[in-house]
Amino acid sequence: MRHLLGTEHLSRENAIAILDTAEEMAAVGEREIKKLPALRGRTVVNLFFEDSTRTRISFEAAAKRLSADVINFSAKGSSVSKGESLKDTAQTLEAMSADAVVVRHWASGAPERLAGSGWIDAAVINAGDGTHAHPTQALLDAFTMRAHWSKLAGVSSVGGDLAGMRVVIAGDVLHSRVARSNVWLLRTLGARVTLVAPPTLLPVGVESWPCKVSYDLDTTLEAGVDAIMMLRVQAERMNASFFPSTREYARRWGFDDARLARLDALNFKDTIIMHPGPMNRGLEISSAAADSPRSTVLSQVRNGVSVRMAVLYLLLSGDLRDTPSAPTPPAGQLAKDHS
Repeated sequence: MRHLLGTEHLSRENAIAILDTAEEMAAVGEREIKKLPALRGRTVVNLFFEDSTRTRISFEAAAKRLSADVINFSAKGSSVSKGESLKDTAQTLEAMSADAVVVRHWASGAPERLAGSGWIDAAVINAGDGTHAHPTQALLDAFTMRAHWSKLAGVSSVGGDLAGMRVVIAGDVLHSRVARSNVWLLRTLGARVTLVAPPTLLPVGVESWPCKVSYDLDTTLEAGVDAIMMLRVQAERMNASFFPSTREYARRWGFDDARLARLDALNFKDTIIMHPGPMNRGLEISSAAADSPRSTVLSQVRNGVSVRMAVLYLLLSGDLRDTPSAPTPPAGQLAKDHS
């Protein structure tokens, strides 16, 4: 396995290998000196064509903890803003002898294009492309769920999966690359996933995904849930009215104080509340829910560094077995000026 582009074709073996390695990397974060010499002399480039805080900083911290040299490349203020193509940017990175390129791009399929183009001879890691995929976010979410699931079972999480775990992913599924990557990875790890959203915020073809679909958050929660992930309402990707008002959305599909109390009333004392961030407090999640003991939001951020350390280490050491790469999205999704 040379690149990490998505989770749809990530094998269970490789997913478990990443999560198990992340367990070891997490131990590094507990040490006084949070560094390993594993990638000394290697160069990791963070190539971000979209704004990001958590993901970019997380990858930078992960690479530096492995002693790699890091180059941060932002489209703003670079030649990209002057019209430079993805190909020319990639070949510039190739001239710098980059060993791994972490790519975030607004066009679905851009990391796949970069990996399969022959423009560079580096490992490509998808840090989010359009509304298509965000594999390391799904992996850190799974890592967080596995730690919780294993604790409940009283067993070591190493080597374990999420078999039998009931996961609800609620909110703006249509624009969420996080939801897509999580559905496929959680299915691979044995979890049972239910998507909850208004019909207008579900993508065409969702019925073919390996999950259930519901339009009623309360009914879904009352049926039993071990983890609920609230998705951010991505207003910046919306060019139409997908719901009547923010108040109506929060009332029907937001995780508010009443639903938080409902978990206690139903005696679901072990249910965790997740969010990939950044959060719109008061819209998809209330402050009480986001800050409650059930919330894993900060754990997800912390676990992101460990998971990304594992991904960088395993890809650059060649310790992941070959699996088929994810198929490229339809040509129309990839902007022509970046082909």
